[in-house]
Amino acid sequence: MTSEQNKTFDLSASFKAYDVRGIVGESITAEIVEAVGAAFIDVLGLEGETVLVGGDMRPSSPEFSQAFANGAATRGANVQLLDLISTDELYYACGALNAAGATFTASHNPAEYNGIKMAKAGAQPISSESGLKEIQALAEQYLNAGTIPSAATRGEIGVHDVLKDYSEYLRKLVDLSGSRPLKIVVDAGNGMAGLTTPAVLGDKLLPALPFEIIPLYFELDGSFPNHPANPLEPENLRDLQAAVVKHGADIGLAFDGDADRCFVIDEKGEPVSPSAITGMVARREIARARKSGEETPVIIHNLLTSKAVPELVAKDGGRAVRTRVGHSFIKAVMAEEGAVFGGEHSAHFYFRDFWNADTGMLAAMHVLAALGEQDGPLSELGRQYEPYVSSGEINSEIEDKAGAVERVRVDFETEDIEIDHMDGSTFTAKDGSWWFNLRPSNTEPFLRLNAEAKDQATMEKVRDRVLALVRG
Repeated sequence: MTSEQNKTFDLSASFKAYDVRGIVGESITAEIVEAVGAAFIDVLGLEGETVLVGGDMRPSSPEFSQAFANGAATRGANVQLLDLISTDELYYACGALNAAGATFTASHNPAEYNGIKMAKAGAQPISSESGLKEIQALAEQYLNAGTIPSAATRGEIGVHDVLKDYSEYLRKLVDLSGSRPLKIVVDAGNGMAGLTTPAVLGDKLLPALPFEIIPLYFELDGSFPNHPANPLEPENLRDLQAAVVKHGADIGLAFDGDADRCFVIDEKGEPVSPSAITGMVARREIARARKSGEETPVIIHNLLTSKAVPELVAKDGGRAVRTRVGHSFIKAVMAEEGAVFGGEHSAHFYFRDFWNADTGMLAAMHVLAALGEQDGPLSELGRQYEPYVSSGEINSEIEDKAGAVERVRVDFETEDIEIDHMDGSTFTAKDGSWWFNLRPSNTEPFLRLNAEAKDQATMEKVRDRVLALVRG
């Protein structure tokens, strides 16, 4: 490792709250990654241990995986290269093999980005509060010194393919062999679902399921030639929606670039909200946990999820726990509560059986099971889980975010409402007819509004009133 003379490294631009993300060749380079690999071993005390390293289909991922492995081996860890993996494959490997690991991905970010998601043994997340800051500081130290000191014994680097084991594990959790035949369109967005879908849902590695899979953009291509691998943006779902209708499919699935999130489209080409998916999966996981003797299974949902979720959980004999937005909060509460399942409005779904980690594929399998065990279309099934009308997330560019929230509070204070400040400010009508949340972005000059009401007219009235006050 060589460092340019007099260059001082500051990695704060790429080290975020939960992961590392930067522009390739600028804020993330092979030299930086090698130092991060070394620091990862030192901070987590992994000398002499096995660590797992993989990456997604971005062009820089193989080089970065090798650089991280070199840094880790220099500090005395034995590295197993997992090669091309989805992020939930990393979590599977860290859980099943009880080893710490890292994967190179920038998830749904554009092609010029790459990054690192890291986990401790057992797939425990690493965030700025649990080691990421220390890894950053030590990596900067190594970079500024221009050298990584060698451990007494250099670690070895080997190769380990986990795709088949991962696929078999997921199939054990959800048995789809008895499903009615389903026609499924899957948009992999040129991301890692192009590799995992044929392995888990197809017959590439395991016996065929009663599914006809119509692939969209399964070629692994980190330049994303068809559309960005970010299904949260409605325009990125259009090809899938059109294909579902054209092929007369029962369901459409869209994955983000590293395949840890999954979005669902019904047979009419309409999105099924992540809140409805949370309710659908929660119902199945509560029933399964109660069958095995758990009295009141716990379900986690973030505060932007539809209020239909806690209502359904209570009705089905579970206990709903509300949490802040963000995967490190969800995973922490999952562990504290021993929760069986957790869902977010952003289509991250977490499972106790998956080491409390999020996996888009396992959530998709639960939806396929729910659809395949009954005869009705997904639009009818989904409607049971979406009794309310949601605004979706609306961003307003505001410099004085606190002032805008205060204007809303003053305007609504004469009404019969409750306000809580778990994450931003949530205003709830005591008669249950509507609620809305205003959350300031930590990184951008945005105030984010999410509103939900018993009907379209009420939702629009509340939404428009709040936006007028915010933007006033």
